[in-house]
Amino acid sequence: MESRSLPRNPSRPVRIGTVTIGGGHPIAVQSMTATHTTNVDATVAQIHSLEAAGADVVRVAVDSKKDAEALLAIRGQTQANLVIDLQENYRLAEVVAPAVQKLRYNPGHLYHHEREKPWQEKVRYIAGVAGENDCAIRVGVNCGSVDPAKKEKYDPADSISPMLESALDHCEFLDSIGFTRYCVSLKDSDPTKVIEANKRFSEIRPDVPLHLGVTEAGMPPDGIIKTRIAFEQLISRGIGDTIRVSLTVPNARKAEEIEAGRKILADIAAGRVRSVVNYGLPTMNIISCPSCSRVENEAFIELAQDVKTMAEYAKDYAITIAVMGCRVNGPGETDDADLGLWCGPNFVNLKKGPQELGQYPYTEILPRLKQELDALIAQRAKA
Repeated sequence: MESRSLPRNPSRPVRIGTVTIGGGHPIAVQSMTATHTTNVDATVAQIHSLEAAGADVVRVAVDSKKDAEALLAIRGQTQANLVIDLQENYRLAEVVAPAVQKLRYNPGHLYHHEREKPWQEKVRYIAGVAGENDCAIRVGVNCGSVDPAKKEKYDPADSISPMLESALDHCEFLDSIGFTRYCVSLKDSDPTKVIEANKRFSEIRPDVPLHLGVTEAGMPPDGIIKTRIAFEQLISRGIGDTIRVSLTVPNARKAEEIEAGRKILADIAAGRVRSVVNYGLPTMNIISCPSCSRVENEAFIELAQDVKTMAEYAKDYAITIAVMGCRVNGPGETDDADLGLWCGPNFVNLKKGPQELGQYPYTEILPRLKQELDALIAQRAKA
């Protein structure tokens, strides 16, 4: 889709390999591999599948030296524009940067590694590696993993201001060291918060390209609807330069993220945009992260569907259940849900808000979750 038919913010161009975002260029569509990165053949096959569906950029997670070594082998079998997803071990950037076109880091996760060092020193290192290897950068800010220093400054009910301040600080620092080849993302599982965060950011820094996405949007069709709400309200106002639809789907259906993104862009370009109140999302909110290479047990995907089916009887209650697939994002990004599950290789961790309720085998977690759901409904009925 030629996004030149849409109003666009005057963001500067940022090149990612053969694709350029911002500067009036067409909105690029992205996805992320869900295969284990160390499984080179499966990861290459999925990259090819995403490209065939129309992916402009593909993200790959690298959490260890073994992942980094595998990525070098992957690069030898694909010409795709690759983004490396750095988490705590930001120093892996120097190993993988020669093989990719963009480095993505999360400001909140920078604090988990080498805590004695200021974040500015770590970002200076990442920017140096990016510059030496012709890579762009994405500053990826997520609601569930915010810079703790920023979070402490604001009311706990205000999740947007810490994200916004963190993103703006990182932009200011990157500018100050002369690195301007970057974009920013501000993601939440609530599409209304995604809209507000990105609108506020674009009012202050309209020059910075924005990567749009609703994190942990969940399973189709609800996950697509949540994403559509955010994208329609932002892109129709000229906000957004690249997008990712995050869906909880099996590996074989990963290309659905690209297909959904392309369809949403085409509908916006054609003027098929609805009011937020006209989507009819259920009151019960099931959020679940997109399947990715960090998932340690693919039973997580089936579990997310089973949770949605089981909780159908509670659809008239304003309850949020989060189902997360790994230990990287799971512990923190279930804190704001009424009930949360984050999945390990053999056990599922059950939470009530930030409170840990124990670990349960995959075969036992649904009845235990239902007990907590019933108790929560009874508690609200008395209120």
